[in-house]
Amino acid sequence: MANSKYAYVKNFELPDNVLPRTYMVVRLDGHSFHKFSMDHGFEKPNDEKALRLMDAAAIQVMQAYPEVMMAFGESDEFSFLLRKSCNLYNRRSSKISSTFASLFAATYTFKWKDFFPDTPMLYPPSFDGRVVAYPSSTEIIDYFSWRQADTHVNNLYNTCFWALVLKGGLSTVDAHTRLKGTVSSQKNEMLFSKFNINYNTLPDRFRKGSILYRQNAVDSSLATAQELDGPDTGDSAQSSGNKPARARKAVVVAHCDIISRSFWDEHPEILSE
Repeated sequence: MANSKYAYVKNFELPDNVLPRTYMVVRLDGHSFHKFSMDHGFEKPNDEKALRLMDAAAIQVMQAYPEVMMAFGESDEFSFLLRKSCNLYNRRSSKISSTFASLFAATYTFKWKDFFPDTPMLYPPSFDGRVVAYPSSTEIIDYFSWRQADTHVNNLYNTCFWALVLKGGLSTVDAHTRLKGTVSSQKNEMLFSKFNINYNTLPDRFRKGSILYRQNAVDSSLATAQELDGPDTGDSAQSSGNKPARARKAVVVAHCDIISRSFWDEHPEILSE
């Protein structure tokens, strides 16, 4: 950047570097997505196409930033985990949150027609972002457990609410009143007895959210493979004229339990520093 007599204005910028040697979680939230979902006719209580579009946007972020070890999404939010040693943008909070949010929103808009070919986008969506530092793997596991527990609580409520409105004929005000003060067991009983809905048999995507992580895969198309990792394998493949297979890290989308310790024990690389 060229120096000039005007360069002093840069001194007004405040440093916002995240504390070093801490995990960073970048959380993105849709702005006014209740209105956005209503204006674009999303299915209630869950629109699978909209959720898959969110997954696609998150995958793009993970492909663009290999520093992301894991992501979790539900409804209109996604959280991305960066390892302790990550020095992306010198750990500047505003830079990280703004680039993640802008890429996510751009991808969401760019891929809209792939998921909603018959629904024109009336106006572009926006997402806000924040970066939070966590000192250890304990807080990371608790953070993602909190988000998945929140997914269940919100989905159970919304499933009951929209059943009362769409199948029970109640107004939205009456449905909220009917559910006020109820606990999970009462909501489950209401769904089963009144609407013959067994909540536990609903798709895992709705009840548990989307978990994105990296997994070794094999890709022999070296020209198009992304995030290649590891040496070429097998001299015989080279001598035969075929392209050598190479291990790469593919982004996997799962809908599983991350509150229990088993998920983290099976994927220790996620919490590597």
